[in-house]
Amino acid sequence: METVDVGLFGPASVTWKLHQEPILFVAGLRSLYLQALHPRAMAGVAQNSNYRQDAWGRLIRTADYVGTTVYGTTNEAEQAGQRLRRRHARMTAVDPGTGERFRIDEPDLLRWVHVTEVESFLDTARRAGVPLDADEVDRYYTEQRRTAALVGLAPETVPGTAAEVAEYYRRVRPELRMTREAAETALFLTAPPLPWKLSLPARIGLNLGPPRWAYLGIAGTALALLPPWARRLYGGLGLPTTALSADVTVRALRLALTALPRDWRESPMQRAAKERAARLTAATPSTT
Repeated sequence: METVDVGLFGPASVTWKLHQEPILFVAGLRSLYLQALHPRAMAGVAQNSNYRQDAWGRLIRTADYVGTTVYGTTNEAEQAGQRLRRRHARMTAVDPGTGERFRIDEPDLLRWVHVTEVESFLDTARRAGVPLDADEVDRYYTEQRRTAALVGLAPETVPGTAAEVAEYYRRVRPELRMTREAAETALFLTAPPLPWKLSLPARIGLNLGPPRWAYLGIAGTALALLPPWARRLYGGLGLPTTALSADVTVRALRLALTALPRDWRESPMQRAAKERAARLTAATPSTT
């Protein structure tokens, strides 16, 4: 009999419910703006990453990693985590404030990246109109402790409920500030170079203004979706109505994305996971 593995989560999980939403690409950008506010974490990225030279390649690799942990088999997810841990274990950076050299796989830094990422996914989805009740919110955070374990964190040290995430942010906020590297990264995230398929026509005299303006709108929405305290660290970006405008925009964008054909909205990895889940359901004897 075939052994079917639906991975770390499966179709009954809040994780699958949430990550089927294409609006999460905005959440990914929001998390990068948030992560940049941690000086030590930002130093680790700036001193070890080629994101300026390969911004879109890095984005694709990150999306592939998240997709593998969510929709891959258990073995695929664990192997992805092992590769990431090996890569991080070789990297160090210099603290911009103290001059201390540190490993970028310090638990505090890994925890910051994890929490900002999953909180961004969840907050963006809810504000875009994805129906999730309080119990599902807590379940999502608890489920995501499994992905935290993949990067080397002890699951019990990772916030597993909305209340724990709020308390975590309260504790870490005194460490956050706008640094030169954070400002430069935020500017780069807001106006990165276009992928070559879009930039090439401009080089031969064709006007591709709409893709640039569309991306600027998305980046502006991601910034506006940041928590108020994070927007203040970025210089108080936005008006008092900024959060409301971001909610309206992200809801409209979700409606537009969900209207696209399913083949455009679902990755091959997601479709493969759903096929495995369907085979598992078909192979499970009915209890009725």
